[in-house]
Amino acid sequence: MARLKKIDERPPAIRWLIRRDMPEVMEIENRSFAFPWSEEEFLVVLRERNCIGTVYESAQGYIHGFMIYELHKDTLRVLNLAVAPEVRKTGVGRAMAQRLIDKLSDQKRRFIEAKVRETNLKAQLFFSAAGFRAVKTLREHYDETDEDAILFRYTLASLKPVPAVDGSNRISQYDDP
Repeated sequence: MARLKKIDERPPAIRWLIRRDMPEVMEIENRSFAFPWSEEEFLVVLRERNCIGTVYESAQGYIHGFMIYELHKDTLRVLNLAVAPEVRKTGVGRAMAQRLIDKLSDQKRRFIEAKVRETNLKAQLFFSAAGFRAVKTLREHYDETDEDAILFRYTLASLKPVPAVDGSNRISQYDDP
């Protein structure tokens, strides 16, 4: 006979970011970045029609991570993603990245893009491990420093080139530049 779960034993969830999440989101933001967004910057971005905010909420109701992304014709663009330092490398970031990957389809959005500071090696390793490729360097991209950004792109698996019979890769219109 199957046991019923108590309400307080619910699994973690990725859900829409709501106003009451902002104190926890801001705490994670401030602990994660040398140049954190202000709460006003979050609110301005989230008021845009094509922007979506999500949070990773633990079974106990704590926010362990968040993600802000834009919807474009064929691309999802990650604007901000952070995981609380004490729960990094536990699958929170991977779950949020997978949520975006699951939104891709041959008929609509086929790519995910994220810009990462050249000095943020942990984020570069995270995106690489999630199947993203570094495709371009954006020179002096950030306003507050002269730092470059690296553009990472995830391409829907059905669009990636397949090895030809002779062992070479076929080049398609969907290959990264």
